[in-house]
Amino acid sequence: MMKIEDITPGKSYGCKFRVTTMLDEFGRIPGLSDTPLKGPGKYEGFGILQKRDTQSRLVELYDTKARKEFVVSFDDIWDVDEVEYTE
Repeated sequence: MMKIEDITPGKSYGCKFRVTTMLDEFGRIPGLSDTPLKGPGKYEGFGILQKRDTQSRLVELYDTKARKEFVVSFDDIWDVDEVEYTE
């Protein structure tokens, strides 16, 4: 694994992350279902790196499972590694 500060621009990376966001009563990101909202809670997922800002120490990630983008602090990401897209 590598540190987010050491990644090479132009390559594809992914990482695990945690963020506080709205969750449904089952602890999931709300989707198209009519499941009632529980409120804000901790969510952990895997995201594909979209943007990195080293000055503010933030990354923009796309969570393929939740199909949602998140802005996350460097402190709340781990297991950074290269990813390969396949179909």
